[in-house]
Amino acid sequence: METKMTFSATGDSFITRCCPQEDAEFQKVKEVLKSAEARFTNLETTVHDMEAFPSAQSGGTWAVAPPKVLETLRNYGFNLIGTANNHSMDYSYGGLEATGRYLKNYGFTYAGTGKHLAEAGAPAFLDCLSGRVALIAATSSLFDSWVAGEQRRDMVGRPGVNPLRVSTEYLLEPEEFEVLKRIASKTGINAYDDMIRKEGFLPKLQEDEFMLGQYVFKKSHVSGVITKPDKKDMERLEKTVRQAVNQADYVLVSIHSHQIKGTDKNEPTDFLVTASRRCIDAGAHAVIGHGPHVLRGIEIYKGKPVFYSLGNFIFQSETVSALPSDFYEKYGLGHDHDTVDALLKRSGNGTKGLSTDKNALESVIARWTMEDGGLKEIKLFPIELGYGLPPYRLGRPKISDRMDILERLQALSKPFGTEIHIHDGIGTVRL
Repeated sequence: METKMTFSATGDSFITRCCPQEDAEFQKVKEVLKSAEARFTNLETTVHDMEAFPSAQSGGTWAVAPPKVLETLRNYGFNLIGTANNHSMDYSYGGLEATGRYLKNYGFTYAGTGKHLAEAGAPAFLDCLSGRVALIAATSSLFDSWVAGEQRRDMVGRPGVNPLRVSTEYLLEPEEFEVLKRIASKTGINAYDDMIRKEGFLPKLQEDEFMLGQYVFKKSHVSGVITKPDKKDMERLEKTVRQAVNQADYVLVSIHSHQIKGTDKNEPTDFLVTASRRCIDAGAHAVIGHGPHVLRGIEIYKGKPVFYSLGNFIFQSETVSALPSDFYEKYGLGHDHDTVDALLKRSGNGTKGLSTDKNALESVIARWTMEDGGLKEIKLFPIELGYGLPPYRLGRPKISDRMDILERLQALSKPFGTEIHIHDGIGTVRL
C-alpha cells in the first residue's frame, strides 16, 4: 500500500513551567509542528506533584515539573513523547511511574521507560490518518541502577529506562601501557579488583588489556579511544526495530546521548553513528537524536534521515521548583538556602552553564515527508530560546529569522554529505 506521511520533531523539552498559548510566538511554533501528522519531542523531566522521593543521583539537576506542563506540550501539538533520558529516574521509581501515569492521562503516546525492560524497550504506536507510526526510545546517558531489569519466569523485572550503553576502549601504545601499569601498582588503585578477579568474581582480562579503576585500556600500535554500542543492547534494539517494521508503516527511533567525541559537543561519537546506522539497517525510517543540548549534523543514510541532535526545544532548567539536600551539599549550601540560591550558586550568578550558552539556546524544528518508506524532503525551521534573558523568562521557543543558525547546521551536516539549502529563512534537504 502506498503511504505518505509528514513528521515533525524537536530535541529536548526540559520544561518546568507552562508557556502561554495566547502568545503569537507560541502560535507560530505550533503551526510549524502541527503541519505534520506525527509530532515528536523528548521530555527531559519527571512530571508529578512531588509525590515521589528523589534518587540518590540525578542527571545533573533533579528535574521535576507539575503535571500541567503537559498541557503546554499537548497544545503545541505533540503526540509522540520520548521518555528515555538522563532525567527519567531523577525521582526514582515513584517519579518514573507518576510521569508515565500523567502522560497517559493527557493522551500522549510515549516510549523509553516502563515497569520492566520489555515495557521500556517496546515500541509505542500512534495511529494517524495516513498510517501507523512506531516509536522506540533509548538512552546512553544513565546510571547502572536506572536500567530497566528483564523479567524472568521466576523473578519480576525492575522499572527503569531502555538502555543503549556504550562500550569504550582506550588504546595506548606499549610504552604508555606499561607506564599506566606502574602507576596502578604504586597507587594500589586496582588492589581490590585484582583480589576479587583472582577469586572469580570478575572476568579475567585479556593479555593486552588492563583496567585502571573502571576504565579499560588496550595495548595498541596507536593511542586513542574506540566507542561502540553495547552488543546486547544494540542487538535487542535492532530486534525491536525489525518487529516494529511488521506492525507499522513508519518506525522512528529516539536516542538520547550526552557522549561527545573528544571535546566537541557538536560532533557525535562513533558509537552513536554506528548505532543510528544499524537502526536504519534494521528497518527504521528515521533516527532522532538529542542530549548534548546543541545541534549536531544531519545524515541521510540509505535514504533515511539521522538527526544526530536537534538540540533544545524548551529549556527551563533554572526554574525547577525544588531540589533535594544532595544538590545543596554539593555546592556547600545549607538549610537556610533555597532553590534560587542553589541554582545561582551553580551558575556562578548567571555567568556559566547551559543557560548562558548561546548554542544551547538556538536550534531547529525538523519537518520531513516520507513516501512509500523513502524520504522526499526535510524542512528545517530555526528557533531561538531567549539567549540573554533572565532565567525566569528564557527557555521558550520562537521561530527565528537568524540565518546563522541554519548556516551552522549546514556546516555540521556537510561532513555527512548532506546539503542544506537555505531560502526564505528555512533550510531544505531534498532527495
